[in-house]
Amino acid sequence: MFTNYEIYLHYVGDQVVLKNTTRLCATKPIVTVNGKFPGPTLYAREDDNVLVNVTNLIKDNVTIHWHGVKQLRTGWSDGPAYITQCPIQPGRSYLYNFTLTGQRGTLLWHAHISWLRSTMHGAIVILPKKGVPYPFPKPDKQKVIVLGEWWKSDAEAVINEALQTGLAPNVSDAHTINGHTGPVPNCSYG
Repeated sequence: MFTNYEIYLHYVGDQVVLKNTTRLCATKPIVTVNGKFPGPTLYAREDDNVLVNVTNLIKDNVTIHWHGVKQLRTGWSDGPAYITQCPIQPGRSYLYNFTLTGQRGTLLWHAHISWLRSTMHGAIVILPKKGVPYPFPKPDKQKVIVLGEWWKSDAEAVINEALQTGLAPNVSDAHTINGHTGPVPNCSYG
């Protein structure tokens, strides 16, 4: 079922797009994958070859870093902009191609250019190979939890101000659990 799992980041799949999102009683455009915050969870099995075709439909360059994934002979798929790969320019695509070798568990993927990662991130769930049991009693249920932060202002403006002033960036206005800040009094959405 998960062998050679493929997720394509273009419409009728996934694409990097802006989406107006409301948190803490304020709406702002954020960078997302498929308009989801956090982005889609990628499911694969240990030793699967993963192909992710990223199409950039925003005005900024973008890359995706597969945080914690061992890039064995696939460093060009690691995602740090200007280090292991050139950024994906607006209107362009890039095919990430790597194998999940010797790993299982839940990891994180995120944008890896400036502070786009504040809204463009999600989970990678690496299941054991078929026929291989979990290294603990099989859970009755699993739930992916992605922790993050939320700034009322544009996160890019926050880091740019810090770089110009030499001061630490402003702390976030809230923490998020699966993209939600929690209830806010007198607000239609938290």
